[in-house]
Amino acid sequence: MKTTQALISVASASELIRSGKTLSIAGDESALRQLPLGNWIGGTIPYFMASSGGTVNREDVFVTEVSDFISQPELRFYDESSLSQICRNAPENGYSVVIIPAFSDCHASFAANAPNYEDMYMKPLIGWIAGVHLDDLGKIKPKVVLGTSGEFSEECTVVMDVALPSDKFAQIDIVNLFRPGNGPCITFDDTGFSAGTCQINGAPGNLADYLLNNGIDTRLPLVADYSGAMINVSIKSIDKLSKRVEFYAPVFPGVEYRIAAPVNDYLDAIQSALPKANKEISFSCNCILNFLYSDLEGKRTGHITGPMTFGEIGYQLLNQTMVYLTIIE
Repeated sequence: MKTTQALISVASASELIRSGKTLSIAGDESALRQLPLGNWIGGTIPYFMASSGGTVNREDVFVTEVSDFISQPELRFYDESSLSQICRNAPENGYSVVIIPAFSDCHASFAANAPNYEDMYMKPLIGWIAGVHLDDLGKIKPKVVLGTSGEFSEECTVVMDVALPSDKFAQIDIVNLFRPGNGPCITFDDTGFSAGTCQINGAPGNLADYLLNNGIDTRLPLVADYSGAMINVSIKSIDKLSKRVEFYAPVFPGVEYRIAAPVNDYLDAIQSALPKANKEISFSCNCILNFLYSDLEGKRTGHITGPMTFGEIGYQLLNQTMVYLTIIE
């Protein structure tokens, strides 16, 4: 039976909650606070890819119904100190939906440490980074909510653990249209959400100087090849005075990065990369930077819908990437 994945009114979402449905919900904080207690987790964001196209909406909420489980999914908070247990506590056969508030200690810790968590990559982990309307940046903090208690948090991660029957398994896929360009290889000495000094083709350099002096389009992320998977680090800003570059995800030492090659037509490229329409998607999200840089308001990214987020989780933290979950027989 096809599950609900749609941008719907608060009243309609409330009906689903009261009927006992298990849900993952994205919406503006003002909308989420109107929802009743129940079996749901949520995060703040007012940007969505709806069936009608990309939209900014503070009144409605995007609801993803969770089904196919063999027992009622466990819903819980993790703080920064317990976050490393997230995979160990996950079901042996199933998946976990994870929502983390942007700019929190959990966000920074997950970004830097998730690849080394116990059982990471053995148990499917999918989710997103909660955000706010861009007009509210610095004024309102992103939040997550545990629907069973109605508690909102600016610091904790909220997780739904979904156990599947033995004849089904969860598969996570990513759609990343960016590939390394032909520019120099860039490496860093330290892990961090910002960097100045670096090595450019093996010679000492400064990333801010390199980007500015070469007129690099900072809408293009740094891209690295992680064992065959292309992983982006999006550029947030350049501080000319301190000669440092701020990122939306951390860079790591020992990894070779290059500025991405331009994508000429995002919509055409993503249409070509999407799974076939008859493949049922159980969960999906995409990046707000793709929404902004590719001008997706009013445009559709194929048949896949979901929140447009401040970061995507497909096992580890991702940027400028679509992630989606399918349940395979």
